[in-house]
Amino acid sequence: MTVTKFARERLLFTPATPETNAVPVILAFPNEYSVGITSLGYQIVWATLALRQDVQVSRLFTDLSEPLPNNPELLGFSLSWELDYSNILQQLEDLGLPRRSHSRDNQQPLVFGGGPVLTANPEPFADFFDVILLGDGEDLIPNFISAYQQVRQADRQTKLRHLAQVPGVYIPSLYEVTYHSPDGAIASIKPIDSDIPPQVQKQTYRGNTLSASTVVTELAAWENIYMVEVVRSCPEMCRFCLASYLTLPFRTANLESSLIPAINRGLTVTKRLGLLGASVTQHPEFNELLDYLSQPEYDDVRLSLASVRTNTVTVKLAATLAKRDTRSITIAVESGSDRLRKIINKKLDNDEIIQAAINAKAGGLKSLKLYGMVGIPGEESEDLEATVAMMQEIKKAAPGLRLTLGCSTFVPKAHTPFQWFGVNPAAEKRLKFLEKKLRSNGMDFRPESYRWSVIQALISRGDRRLSYLLEKVRHYGDSPGSYRRGFKELRGQLPPIDFYVNQDWELNQVLPWNHLQGPLPETTLKKHLDDARIWARDRLSSATKN
Repeated sequence: MTVTKFARERLLFTPATPETNAVPVILAFPNEYSVGITSLGYQIVWATLALRQDVQVSRLFTDLSEPLPNNPELLGFSLSWELDYSNILQQLEDLGLPRRSHSRDNQQPLVFGGGPVLTANPEPFADFFDVILLGDGEDLIPNFISAYQQVRQADRQTKLRHLAQVPGVYIPSLYEVTYHSPDGAIASIKPIDSDIPPQVQKQTYRGNTLSASTVVTELAAWENIYMVEVVRSCPEMCRFCLASYLTLPFRTANLESSLIPAINRGLTVTKRLGLLGASVTQHPEFNELLDYLSQPEYDDVRLSLASVRTNTVTVKLAATLAKRDTRSITIAVESGSDRLRKIINKKLDNDEIIQAAINAKAGGLKSLKLYGMVGIPGEESEDLEATVAMMQEIKKAAPGLRLTLGCSTFVPKAHTPFQWFGVNPAAEKRLKFLEKKLRSNGMDFRPESYRWSVIQALISRGDRRLSYLLEKVRHYGDSPGSYRRGFKELRGQLPPIDFYVNQDWELNQVLPWNHLQGPLPETTLKKHLDDARIWARDRLSSATKN
């Protein structure tokens, strides 16, 4: 069965033939094959390694693998979802490796990790990894492999100290974290000596040739899809948004030299095309791209788009998507409150949202999905009423268009201006309020679990002490209650859960990721936070004031 699954892949590149002395590498994804092979990031890292003659790479998923080397030198993980960490621990054990980096010896591989979760805040998982790669892989992966080759025959500590000099390569064991008390806040995060950089800078790829699928398969979670990255990051910079702040600056793929050749290459093996990016329709040549895909030779192509900017939903866009077998479109509105949108720097108004719905229907789309959020800092009950009113206005303006509001709870993310805020405990009741109001008006409301949002916030703001909690939770079962049970057992050894989840942190507090530099310095994030207060009626927490 394993061979059959890999044999059904259609590759968009030709792997190199490894040299006799190539470095044996296992590249793991901590989930099933269908999920992992759908990850564009995993695909790109795999192809980057497979194109090198000095590397022999084998893929590992939770349900299958390629033939694995007996003595791998590097074991890499791509982590896209926080709760997949338990699969990492299981895969380490299956390979006969200690969970914690300090227990591994010179004969065992260096365990490295990357991906959006680890780039944002690796600290809850830091003790499980020897090496963490922060940022975009285009330059980071080749630099990491080249640096490893230079010390390949050295002992473990020499390898780690050498790799620590590579920009974007973070070696957690070379940084000491101290606390005011075992269950108190962080006192300091410092390198163990002056040879180690005091800060590690997230690496940013600045080219105009972005990523595209390296493999297409009917066994992917998105069957037979070929993915093309149209833009990277987002120019809107909503103040809670990790996808924007962590990946700055906004970059666009060149239409003629990158996008069109990539699309044509993918359409030789499939007729399903996915255009990816946090703000796809804000590509400066998006209309030209739409015109290109509207040509008769692409009539049999099924086209999918990621979430799009509200004011770019035109009748032309909707008609093109409807013709290409897309029935709905997704836009992020966050709230129906103009004041709240100003707090978070969401640059749109209700008239634009209503017009997007009208255009979607006029172009032949059957449904419109909106993304909303509750618990945003500064939110009041009148803001929830404004969201209900907005949905009612949309329904009236575009009758017959199926409306869905997917709604999450605000979760603070590292490297954003709202990283100092906690989760609002009232958010659960606010989700129920919207559910009652919207469903009674015949609209589809799909709330994300508040309890799992709490766990997401815990990991988003966690420090190294959480690794002991994660180990316990893994054995208790995959439920929010397992985390609270773990906190009870570890009482006195780490702060209570409310410290990580609900507390608003002081601006001068040492954050778990203070030694890891994102695209913007902390002073700029604080300025953006000050800008939010202009619209907040002084109701943002005083805990985060200077």
